Amino acid sequence: MNKKPEEKPVHTGFAIAKENYIYLVIGFVIIIAGFLLMVGGKSPDPNTFNEKELFSVRRITIAPLVVLIGFAFEIWAIMRKPKISDKA
Repeated sequence: MNKKPEEKPVHTGFAIAKENYIYLVIGFVIIIAGFLLMVGGKSPDPNTFNEKELFSVRRITIAPLVVLIGFAFEIWAIMRKPKISDKA
């Protein structure tokens, strides 16, 4: 019976692996993109209210969903187990 020794991840001193930090940056970019989708709706005349521009599907539905997806991606990036490397 050949039992393989269990491989343990190499501890580098950081809380999470480098790969997870890359995923965190990607999630942050997704969140920023969602907030940028919410920007706008300014009227050239301050005395008029353009509800079609302010309450558009992009600002009310799509942008908040993109932000929520970004936050879910961030949680996944933190909780993700890094792949075990052979470097020792």
